[in-house]
Amino acid sequence: MSSFKNILLINFGGIGDEILFLPVIRSVRQMYLKSKITLCLEGRSRAFTQLTDLIDNYFFVDIKTKNKYIEMLKLYFKALFGRFDLVISSGFNPLISLLLFCTGIKTRIGYGSSSIAKRLLTHSVTLNKNQYASKMYYDLAKSISDIPFELPAIKIDSEIQKETNSVLVHPGVSQISIRKNITKTVTAELWAEIILKLLERGKKVYLAGGSDDLECIQKIRNFLKDKDLTNFTDLFGQTKNIHDLAVLIKKSELLLCSDSAPMHIGVAVNTKTAAIFGPTDDSVLLPDNDNFLAVKNNAQCRPCLWAKRQTTCSELACLKFNADEIINKLEKFI
Repeated sequence: MSSFKNILLINFGGIGDEILFLPVIRSVRQMYLKSKITLCLEGRSRAFTQLTDLIDNYFFVDIKTKNKYIEMLKLYFKALFGRFDLVISSGFNPLISLLLFCTGIKTRIGYGSSSIAKRLLTHSVTLNKNQYASKMYYDLAKSISDIPFELPAIKIDSEIQKETNSVLVHPGVSQISIRKNITKTVTAELWAEIILKLLERGKKVYLAGGSDDLECIQKIRNFLKDKDLTNFTDLFGQTKNIHDLAVLIKKSELLLCSDSAPMHIGVAVNTKTAAIFGPTDDSVLLPDNDNFLAVKNNAQCRPCLWAKRQTTCSELACLKFNADEIINKLEKFI
């Protein structure tokens, strides 16, 4: 195991998925300090490169597009000619195991999610989805590293000071969710009401979002118009990249957000984070830790998205809240 010199890690998904994969990256890096590590990820997660200095090289494969078979060929040739002696892949698709077997990479680690995968992988790992996703990913590293990391951590200035009594509100969700018409967050009107409730409690409230969140931010601004906004600052558009957002989250005493990439950044910079959850499963997306809170209601049908269904239902009982309910659930933080 100690002879690994050229390591390939493969993890497809959004930026949140890449942050959740960081314990694998950190563990492998600490175990093999002199090795060259390459990460294969999707193009939509390119900004992740700003959050870590643990990777020597990247390449991007967009296997979820209509050209997925061409993209898989790209992965095959990159892996074949990369002279890798170890590959760790988080994919569940047995085709990935077949593809990696054909590259001739000597040590192949992945989930034994099918009989094909179990035969083609040199280290077949039991897939346990009933745990925090970072721990699920970290299971992949255990066979070649004895350095445990179960929580993600990103590279950021450790000297950043918290602003006392501050709450950063980030209402956005991923653009891919919006395109697929998947609803994972509450209405802009409710976000505006929450902001007003926080201001009534004397909090310094900051509003942030990326370019994908413009429509939601504009609606929030309209709802806040003509209100007393003492101690409120609209920072939309002032974070130029994801690293800037991470710094802003690190400075904040509390992050209030949706189930989204900013939530994972909050965990990775160890800022108190409260995330509003609807149809997704908080137990696999937030660690069991007093610093992190899943704000959810008692809808008996949740969680359903991904585990039971691929689209959001029309009733959205899981996202029925009022502002007072959410503020009450935040009591431990505010």
